[in-house]
Amino acid sequence: MSHDKLARMANQIASFFATQPGADQAERVAAHLNDFWGPEMRAELKAQAAEDDSDLAPLVRDALPLI
Repeated sequence: MSHDKLARMANQIASFFATQPGADQAERVAAHLNDFWGPEMRAELKAQAAEDDSDLAPLVRDALPLI
């Protein structure tokens, strides 16, 4: 899957959880990705983020270590 598509999808998920109350938004983003994305997608997101994470929302960047 293309980097742009993975980043866009992850950012959309982060946008949703950013509107939710509480201080555990990054944990919720990570939980969603762990529950609903396959291992290949998660690995690809992490690999792409290791190269360049500038297009990822801060909440996605915070969630990456939890994925």
